[in-house]
Amino acid sequence: MGQEVSVSYQAVKSKVYKLIDAMVEDMKSQGDVQESVKRWWKLIHPADRPIARKYLVSVLQKSNATLEAITDGLGVFQEFEGGVDPVTIKPQRMSGSSQIATSM
Repeated sequence: MGQEVSVSYQAVKSKVYKLIDAMVEDMKSQGDVQESVKRWWKLIHPADRPIARKYLVSVLQKSNATLEAITDGLGVFQEFEGGVDPVTIKPQRMSGSSQIATSM
């Protein structure tokens, strides 16, 4: 199997944030991110996958809640009114994201 990766909460969170940053910086596409997650998942020892899945789902849920809170809050700010429609910038669900979590 080669090298294995850490499945601590901090390591999983770091992996997710690096992938988010890569998409924000236009260094990776959605497909690139999905492929990266697949490669990362294969490096996790099968016995460690249940805890890795738990941590990954937790980080993704908290990240999505944060993005939704930011997006929903944009309409409240006077400075944002008229400039951007918060509905058009709602976080998009990645196709297959629920499949990734359940197939892990």
